[in-house]
Amino acid sequence: MAWIRMLSAVVLVGGLVCTAVGCGEDSGASSSGALTTSPSPSLSPSFPSFSEDWEEPASYVYTLTSSEGERSLVGRFRVTVRDGKVADVVGLDESGRGAVERAPEEVPTIGRLLDQLGQARDNGADTAEASYAPDGHPVRITLDPDKDAIDDEQSYVISGYVIGT
Repeated sequence: MAWIRMLSAVVLVGGLVCTAVGCGEDSGASSSGALTTSPSPSLSPSFPSFSEDWEEPASYVYTLTSSEGERSLVGRFRVTVRDGKVADVVGLDESGRGAVERAPEEVPTIGRLLDQLGQARDNGADTAEASYAPDGHPVRITLDPDKDAIDDEQSYVISGYVIGT
């Protein structure tokens, strides 16, 4: 019975959030990223102001899981950023190691991922969504420039984010 009360509370809160931000079929939420589903209950819903307020630190480490689409940047990576540039990349799985061997320069900083998101929105992508952590850094970015095209999707999950390494 406790799970029913919990589910009811989640539905109620979700409805209130949608009402507060104007969710609806014409709201453009799926293409504007005004509100997206967070990948974990500990994360806040994403509003554009989170990414606008977040400033990328000069040095940090993060884990990138890149999937979807036919492209060279697919796999898991541990990325070290120093002075705003990727200083070191380690492929954490077979795909990641292969991508690092072929083109390590393709592994982005978090700022570059946000630039891709902004560019996709500017270009009218069918999907250009992000979810953000409470501190404002993105934890998930999903891009699909053309819903009718095959293998142009991009999905990025950002975890293990630590500032100042």
